[in-house]
Amino acid sequence: MLGVEPMLSPAAREQILALCDRYPEGKRKSAVMDALFIAQGEQGYLSPETFREIAELLHLAPVHVAAVATFYTMYEKEPVGKHIIDICCNISCLLRGSSEIIAHLEQRLGITRGETTPDGLITVREAECIGACSQAPAGQVNYRFFEHLTIEKVDEILDQLQAGKALVSPEEVTHG
Repeated sequence: MLGVEPMLSPAAREQILALCDRYPEGKRKSAVMDALFIAQGEQGYLSPETFREIAELLHLAPVHVAAVATFYTMYEKEPVGKHIIDICCNISCLLRGSSEIIAHLEQRLGITRGETTPDGLITVREAECIGACSQAPAGQVNYRFFEHLTIEKVDEILDQLQAGKALVSPEEVTHG
């Protein structure tokens, strides 16, 4: 090791090293995205120290790992809740009520957008277009799409998350 204090578990480090076997010699850059997902899955977010550790494992410059992580929005660079709720706030969703949904989430959870509940369970964020304009208002919970959102559907989702239950779409809860 080059002096990086391990942030990742031995199992995560082994998984990342195993990624290298998938790629030809000299192509370890191709493993960065998967390595970032492994680290984020274990730690919940990616710190600069984690970037350095991944870079060391893959024999890359830390700036390369950081550049990939900061380019893509699916990598969390700050601590977030166990569950992430992203509500689209682009024009189609705004016109169909996404601002009311965000206001309801803030009121019910006692936080403002961009914050995490004190128990670390839920982070609420605004998102730019998520590509579901015809199903507006739309959002994602843990990167899973939920469409035609209403206050009632959002409450069903929150009830499931707060009860620790497996997340079922509101349509399945209501009609299933």
